[in-house]
Amino acid sequence: MHNNKRASKLSVIPLGGTGEIGKNLLVFEYEDSIVVIDGGVKFPEDELLGIDLVIPDITYLEKNRDRIKGLFITHGHEDHIGGLPFILPKLNIPIYGTRLTLGLVQAKLQERTPYPESMVHVIEPGEPIRAGVFEVEAFRVTHSIPDAVGYSLLTPVGRVIYTGDFKVDYTPIDGHNMDLGKLAAWGQEGVLALLCDSTNSERPGVTVSEKIVGKVLREWFERAQGKIIMASFASNVHRIQQAINAAADIGRKICVVGRSMENVVNTSIELGYLKLPQENILIPSSEVGSMPPEKLLVLTTGSQGEPLAALTRMATRSHRQINVMPGDMVVMAATPIPGNEKLVGKTINHLYQIGAEVVTKEMGQVHVSGHANQEEIKLVIRLTQPRFLIPHHGEIRHQAGFRKIGQSLGYADEDIAITQLGSRVELSPNRMEFGERVEAGSVYIDGLGVGDVGYIVLKDRQQLAQDGVVVVVAALSKSKPYKILSGPDIISRGFTFMKEADALIDGAKKDVIGSIERQFEKDQTEWGALKSNIRDSLGKYLWEKTRRRPMILPVLLHF
Repeated sequence: MHNNKRASKLSVIPLGGTGEIGKNLLVFEYEDSIVVIDGGVKFPEDELLGIDLVIPDITYLEKNRDRIKGLFITHGHEDHIGGLPFILPKLNIPIYGTRLTLGLVQAKLQERTPYPESMVHVIEPGEPIRAGVFEVEAFRVTHSIPDAVGYSLLTPVGRVIYTGDFKVDYTPIDGHNMDLGKLAAWGQEGVLALLCDSTNSERPGVTVSEKIVGKVLREWFERAQGKIIMASFASNVHRIQQAINAAADIGRKICVVGRSMENVVNTSIELGYLKLPQENILIPSSEVGSMPPEKLLVLTTGSQGEPLAALTRMATRSHRQINVMPGDMVVMAATPIPGNEKLVGKTINHLYQIGAEVVTKEMGQVHVSGHANQEEIKLVIRLTQPRFLIPHHGEIRHQAGFRKIGQSLGYADEDIAITQLGSRVELSPNRMEFGERVEAGSVYIDGLGVGDVGYIVLKDRQQLAQDGVVVVVAALSKSKPYKILSGPDIISRGFTFMKEADALIDGAKKDVIGSIERQFEKDQTEWGALKSNIRDSLGKYLWEKTRRRPMILPVLLHF
């Protein structure tokens, strides 16, 4: 690429996870070496009608596939691994991660496309790995899932550190402390840039330890009269561990319900990340009916009010084996993801209607965040003493919050890079600047289709949802004298109730006949022209009469 070696720069390119929460994907590039970190999904916003998942656009990676030396995964949350079943088969590159993380990735890949074993490498924090010109080393962080790591990349221009998602928990459930000593040692040697989790950059103080949750759960569990149902994120193994311990202490058996919860619990037990205090403490859901309710804890998914998740089905009495009964205690051990508040509220209302007791984080600390607040972010910046700061994993408001933290520690604005999807941040030993952007964005997954639903289809769906559709069917003669042989018939869905709209329909038919005849007089029988005339003219007529703009589909038959 460059003859003059000294002119080469390191590029940092976020293809996901910046200016948004979710679908994290970071690219590091130096000459002919590329290293990728994470490949997540994002759940669709309301306006993405019918879309199931959103993944990063990896066009840039596909074009440069032969330069990619490996994909490194920070931890097993959906927003970091959920896109891998769609991304990996296209790239066919080696992947690296800790044991639990890869266990969860493998379970995901099994469902779609198995990935060759030879490409999957389990790593331990502290083991440097050669990937092209990069030396990549994982370091332990504390987060709301075990086995989470950040990465240090030693590059020809200096060391870059990416924290991944983290909080500084001094009393972690699994006893694995965050590797602050390592960060400090690298800080002493010199760190060129720090890419840092900025999710909670607006929150002052420090995030509470997960240990507190265990204590609070125990207190609530002891008060419960009937069965206890606890809903949390399936991936929060630490919280599941604490719930299991509390249940065992007060003599309750445990039933795990919901596909993602079962997957994570099974994988975590197999790999030794979940420890069961008694041999036969877990029972299958088929036995729940015969258990006295005061001897039972149900661990389930559905903390986000998702319509098909187990808790929602229990709350609406549509679950096959488990119903919520009056006097049961339901613990919502999670916080609604922004945008899900309504769904969660709906589920809580259903539960109260049945007569259950509902415990949410407003009533006691049954949930704490997995992300660093301002003081923890300051600690990591002070330990690593980076020359440049790049906030990652956050919307613009979180990046701006992170910039304020940087300013309070004496960083100048030009030493803090606020990126967008596809930004190329170029680093040399003492400079940081923006290079030319790369192709980036979102790819929508709908059912089995990946990327076949784009902006135009979504616009159509929006129009159908707002004003409905009107279909005009008419049969025309093929040759002169041109005339309408039958119709026009008008069918509509989601536009207006046709049975009661006789005058409107008669007017519409006259309008269609008029526009077809005008075309015939001009000797115009070209399909496209006929259809677009019907569309324009009928559209105007319906707008005048109803102030709505339905989608108009003319269907013309030739005889």
